[in-house]
Amino acid sequence: MKKRILSTAFIIILISTLTVPDLAQAYSYGDPTEEKVAEAYTEMSAKLNESPPKYDEANKIFASVRDEIQLHMGEDAVQAVQNELDNEDKEAIIKNMQQILVLNISRRLEGVEQDFEEYDTTRKLVGKADATYKKLSPVVKQKNADLDETMKAEFETLLNSLGNPGLFGVGEKESDKEQYIKSKEIILEGLKAQFDMTSVEIGHFGESATDEEAASNGKTDWTDLGQLSNWLPIVLLVVVISSVVIYTRKRRRS
Repeated sequence: MKKRILSTAFIIILISTLTVPDLAQAYSYGDPTEEKVAEAYTEMSAKLNESPPKYDEANKIFASVRDEIQLHMGEDAVQAVQNELDNEDKEAIIKNMQQILVLNISRRLEGVEQDFEEYDTTRKLVGKADATYKKLSPVVKQKNADLDETMKAEFETLLNSLGNPGLFGVGEKESDKEQYIKSKEIILEGLKAQFDMTSVEIGHFGESATDEEAASNGKTDWTDLGQLSNWLPIVLLVVVISSVVIYTRKRRRS
């Protein structure tokens, strides 16, 4: 009996080990240095700057991020880009995509301010905002090199202002929310002026630019917990534990 219990316990531990990473990933923001919409902008720009412009290819790339843009920036943003793709207006397509990236930066940075004490989350969100700005940096630098240097410095200040909880008190650094807000405003005001936008808070396309990763149907931005495959490990673990409990009780009664 003891051997069976030990064997069952080992199985539970093994399943738990395999399951925990999946659960952690379900709530992960992914790689903080990557942003799908920003990557799509870069790829679209490359296709549009070919001679002649490859509008069909750009359209396919845009389709891959269409749902995400619609979720966070609204249908107006999607239609603004799609209409110009249909009209084959290269400059208008690129301009609208640049403004979408600005809104995405604003969305990330506003989210950091709302959850400022959540270090792991805020660090990743700042990383994603910075990764997005890196895609816009060449455009900003071409028009205003001083502004580009200011933006890069302020992103560094943003990251430092988050502080660091350290490990068991080692490497601990106090956060500075006031400095964060100051740097955030410098960045957003600079982007708003550079890309000719009326607002980055409400959104150029008439939608809010706040950072709610679970903005629709209780789903996260990176992993949909509504998918059956994400719940199967949890269900399996519950079934195994329940089976062990029932088996143990029956053995004791007998």
